[in-house]
Amino acid sequence: MKHSVLTQAKLATMAPSGAPYGLVEDAAIAIEDGRIRWAGPREDLPAKWVRAEQTGLRGRLVTPALIDCHTHLIHGGNRAREFEMRLEGASYAEIARAGGGIVSTVAATRAEDEEALVRGALPRLDALVAEGVATIEIKSGYGLTVADELKMLRAARGLGEARRVRVKTSYLAAHAVPPEYKGRPDAYIDEVVLPGMDAAHAAGLADAVDGFCEGIAFSPEQMARVFEHARALGLPVKLHAEQLSNLGGAKLAASHGALSADHLEYLDLDGVAAMAAAGTVAVLLPGAFYTLRETQLPPVEALRAAGVPIAVATDCNPGSSPLVSLLLAMNMACTLFRLTPEEALAGATREAARALGHGAEIGTVEPGKRAELAVWDVEHPAELAYRIGFNPLHRLIIGDAE
Repeated sequence: MKHSVLTQAKLATMAPSGAPYGLVEDAAIAIEDGRIRWAGPREDLPAKWVRAEQTGLRGRLVTPALIDCHTHLIHGGNRAREFEMRLEGASYAEIARAGGGIVSTVAATRAEDEEALVRGALPRLDALVAEGVATIEIKSGYGLTVADELKMLRAARGLGEARRVRVKTSYLAAHAVPPEYKGRPDAYIDEVVLPGMDAAHAAGLADAVDGFCEGIAFSPEQMARVFEHARALGLPVKLHAEQLSNLGGAKLAASHGALSADHLEYLDLDGVAAMAAAGTVAVLLPGAFYTLRETQLPPVEALRAAGVPIAVATDCNPGSSPLVSLLLAMNMACTLFRLTPEEALAGATREAARALGHGAEIGTVEPGKRAELAVWDVEHPAELAYRIGFNPLHRLIIGDAE
């Protein structure tokens, strides 16, 4: 039985009730067999733990380890040239219709084997872990054949084996229509998306199913077919929705009990209400908003008013959000979307855990949850969203070890 006690900590539990941030000024945290057994004011530490070996943190801030709940970390190549094209005036949709965008990354991803994909993604993963990320969601969606989608999911699992980080995978074959199925999206769903989902599920490679509901991708009717198949397999669903236009994707996702609907710049009040009723998390992706120079803001005030949980993620991908800093995503969520620093931190911990269906296990510092903690050299939790381009992580604690 392994146990340890952290003391002299300023603790932001991020529990949803109580003081802002769930802040405890002089706290102790007892860990046993990789789980939090007690957390609270140091003066209230039970006698059992007073006698245990203690590690003093000298007043440093402890938060739940960060969670990046929306990434496309596995991919081949890069799209720096498209970055230039956007600066020259081309829109995201125009680039996609010209053969760029997602399909250009598809060609590069198909050309790489599983080992090369893992090797290419490791520096991106390491950058996130170095900022306190202990759980990361990784999507497929750049293979668009059954074999290549499975290859991407295996590579994602491989990252979890290569580093001490929890990887949650999302099967995203409904990301784009590949060139060989141009003009035949329903055939692509029948011949690739659904059989690939069956194969991914049978191999234990998919933790959830995702899709892109947009004019340049798939219609709500097509996504409904994908979701119905996923739910028949017992797989939870989520959706890229209302990023470039309002097709009612968020409302569709909510009707299927989706874990999350992501992007949401063009979300309307009907969609907000549907998400609130279903408990679907709104995942905001300021990196894509910034990179695409979007001007339509997601309806944050409406989401707040309806009580929709709000998460924040990097959307790390080679085209619309080449962002490998969750701390910067938190800052962007505050500066661009007007989240409060507390909302941003909750969005990268508690609400991100909910967006992955793991709110009972991680995301807050409470007894019974996994001991996944970030220790920071800061005086107040607001500093995590305040600084730009600065990493104040002191150490990352997962289970009983750093």
